[in-house]
Amino acid sequence: MVKQNLKLRSFVAIAMLSSISFILMLLNFPLPGFPLFLQIDFSDVPALIAAITMGPMAGILVELFKNILDWIFSGTPTGVPVGHMANFMTGILFILPVYYIYKKIPTIKGLSTGLIVGTVVMAVGMSILNYVAFLPMYSYFLGMESFDMKETIVMGILPFNMVKGIILMIVAVLLFRTMRVWIENQRAQYLL
Repeated sequence: MVKQNLKLRSFVAIAMLSSISFILMLLNFPLPGFPLFLQIDFSDVPALIAAITMGPMAGILVELFKNILDWIFSGTPTGVPVGHMANFMTGILFILPVYYIYKKIPTIKGLSTGLIVGTVVMAVGMSILNYVAFLPMYSYFLGMESFDMKETIVMGILPFNMVKGIILMIVAVLLFRTMRVWIENQRAQYLL
């Protein structure tokens, strides 16, 4: 009975965090000096909370559901959710290193270290994935003219993801400091 209640609570928590994440995704904005298609939002924070409190699969599910919801409600020009796939991968590359480091070092220092590593992994990983997959997909599906992919990645995507990671890091640390007792209580229940 206790396991069933915990499972139900997990489903409800993942649904709630996915909904919050989806709403935060709608509140995106560009950063000056970066291409307009790169938008900052705070939708990875609920996924990070899900991963830290309930495990990595919960964080991945929040990332997945928020992107599915956004795709359903906002659509894409081509019908192919390239941006949503990129956002999903960005979130996973950010939250998983944080989870694994925080699991080993469950302190503010461990969280900060995880956030730094997550930022670097996200920035480098998305640079590679954009070069190999996402930018060619954008070009193909949107019929874009040729552009300098290396310049777009080095001057746009890589620094943008570093800045995004730093902003998310600040928000996550501030939230962690105010919610630390709740987070630890949730971890104790879910990650026995």
